[in-house]
Amino acid sequence: MQIKKAVVDPTKFNRDLELPFSLRVEDFEAAMRDVYDFFFDVNGMLLGKGLPRLDEMVRPAGLSGTLSDMLCDSLASHARGLTINRHHNGHPDLLVKGRYPGDAVEAGKDGIEVKASRKKGGAVDTHGARDEWYCVFTYAVDNNPGKSSFERAPLTFQEIYIAEVQEGDFRYNKRGQRGTDTATLHREGLKKLRAGWLYMNLTEGSSSEWRSHT
Repeated sequence: MQIKKAVVDPTKFNRDLELPFSLRVEDFEAAMRDVYDFFFDVNGMLLGKGLPRLDEMVRPAGLSGTLSDMLCDSLASHARGLTINRHHNGHPDLLVKGRYPGDAVEAGKDGIEVKASRKKGGAVDTHGARDEWYCVFTYAVDNNPGKSSFERAPLTFQEIYIAEVQEGDFRYNKRGQRGTDTATLHREGLKKLRAGWLYMNLTEGSSSEWRSHT
């Protein structure tokens, strides 16, 4: 039985948005397609062996981290002026080519931080507030128990936001002994991010209370 394959809808891009660092809409379209191809190939192989789909096996936080890494790698391969930050856990994820020695920096400013999340609207927890170009991909996973793994919809990207934000656009989340403190864009910061929407393909019934740009 053939599984479903996600496709990128080119009509859902905001082609009027001015992108930084010589990025093109086509770079994002290609990165999304790379991820879709990977999940189609891998999930087809797993299901053929009687195993769960990859997006069913991996915990949500782990899946978001994996997608972030995949998108960074793919964007770097397609973009003309960006490359992967080769410093372990360096910031940001993507750097302007040649800006830093060895394309590696622990904490730089010339580049883009990339996040993937299931949270619609781009309100993603980060490890710190910074002045940065910030890009968020939101995605949906079909976990409908009434469908078989073959029948479920593939992992699909629903939104892409990219905007320049400042440290003051974040609020801090104190977790005490429960875990590591994080930072999230506050209300005004989210407005700034959402004004930079690049792709919008929400499923039927998705919340629209913050979608003032549509």
